[in-house]
Amino acid sequence: MPHETKKDITLVAPRGRLDAAGARPLDEELKTHIAAGRIHLIVDLKETRYVSSNGMRVLLAAHKRAQKFGGGLVLCCLTPRLIEIFEMAGFDRVFAVYASRAEAEHAQHE
Repeated sequence: MPHETKKDITLVAPRGRLDAAGARPLDEELKTHIAAGRIHLIVDLKETRYVSSNGMRVLLAAHKRAQKFGGGLVLCCLTPRLIEIFEMAGFDRVFAVYASRAEAEHAQHE
C-alpha cells in the first residue's frame, strides 16, 4: 500500500476495496505507523472504490488509537460514492474530511 511521510505526517493511500479482505492490510499498516510513533495520519481514498463496515471499523480504530497518543487520522479525496457511504453511516461527523491532500496536510499541521 503506498504511503509517504512528510515531516510528522504520514499519508496512506489504499486502493480498491476496503472490505473484509481489503481492510486487513490497511489495519496492519496503520497499526505499524502508530506503534512507530507516526500518529498524525492522512488516509487518501482517491483510489478506493468501496468502504464496507470492516473498512470503517479499521479507520475508526486507528483514529482512536492515534488520538490516545495526541494525534489523529483525517481523510481526503473521497469520491462522491464514498462521501455518500460515510454520510449514511454518520462517519462524516466522526472524521475530518478534506477535498485534497494539501488541505489535509494543512489541517494536520494546525
